[in-house]
Amino acid sequence: MRYEGPIYRPPSEADSLLVQATVGCPHNLCTFCMVYKDGVRFKVRPVAEIKADLDEAAATYPGVRTLFFPAGNTIAMPTAALADICRYARARLPHLQRITVYGSSHYIRRQGPDALHTLAQAGLTRIHVGVESGDDALLARVKKGATAQDHVRAGQLARAAGLEINAYVILGLGGPEGSESHARETARVLSEMQPQVVRLRTLVPKLNTPLLADVQAGRFRLLSPHQVLAETMALLAAITAPTLVASDHYTNYLDVAGRLPEDREVMLDKLRRALKQDESTFRPFFIGTQ
Repeated sequence: MRYEGPIYRPPSEADSLLVQATVGCPHNLCTFCMVYKDGVRFKVRPVAEIKADLDEAAATYPGVRTLFFPAGNTIAMPTAALADICRYARARLPHLQRITVYGSSHYIRRQGPDALHTLAQAGLTRIHVGVESGDDALLARVKKGATAQDHVRAGQLARAAGLEINAYVILGLGGPEGSESHARETARVLSEMQPQVVRLRTLVPKLNTPLLADVQAGRFRLLSPHQVLAETMALLAAITAPTLVASDHYTNYLDVAGRLPEDREVMLDKLRRALKQDESTFRPFFIGTQ
C-alpha cells in the first residue's frame, strides 16, 4: 500500500483502516493548521491505485470494520470517483460498517444534495468537519474559507442525505477578546447544523503556522485554562440541538463528554468544579512547539 505526505486522521478513527484517496488539502490556508504546509499540493489519487490498495488491505485485514479515506479534504474528490471507491470498499471488505472522510463545509456545499445522496448510497457514512467557530469575523481571520452559513448549510445537506457529521470546535480560537462571541455564535451554528457529534479541541499553536507567529509577536493572546473552561461552559449551555459531546484530544484541559440535552447539567457541574482548581494543576497553557 502507498501513502504520500503526512498521515493525519481523527482520534476516533484510530482503529480504522487508512487508505489514501487524496493528497493534501485543496484549501490549505487555515492559519492554525500545520499539516500540509511543507509543499504538499492537493491531488486526487488515481482510482485504480486506490482500488489496488483496497485489494491489498482486503487480503491482509479481511475483518476490517471501519475505513477512513485520507487526506485533508477528501469530500472534495469528484463525486463519481469517491462513490466508486466507497462501493468497491464495501464489496471487498464484507465486514465494513463505516466509511469516513474529512470534509470542509464549503466543499460539502459544493457537492450539493444529489451528489451527497449518491455518496451516502455508495456507502459513505461520516464526514469529519472542522467547524472551528461559528463567528464569521473569526472564521475570516483564521482564513477558514467557510462562513457560518456554509457550516449550517453543510449540516443540513449532509443530514438530508443520510450522512453523519462530526463537527470539530477549537476552544480559545477567538482569544480573550473574542471568547464570548466565539462561544455564542458557535453554539448557534451547531444548533442549526445538528451534527451527530461535537468534538472539542483546545487551541494549541503549531509550529510553522501564522497563528504561532502571531502568538510569539504578541498579536494574539491565548486563553488561560480557566478561561477555556468558562468558554466551554458558555458553549455547552447554549447548544439547543440534541448531540453527543466528546473531548477526545490531548489539547483539552478537561474531559467533558456526554449527550445534550440530557447530560448538560452534569457536564456544566464538572466544569464548575474544575474552575475551582488552581490553574497550576492543569497542563501548561502554552505548549506551542508541538
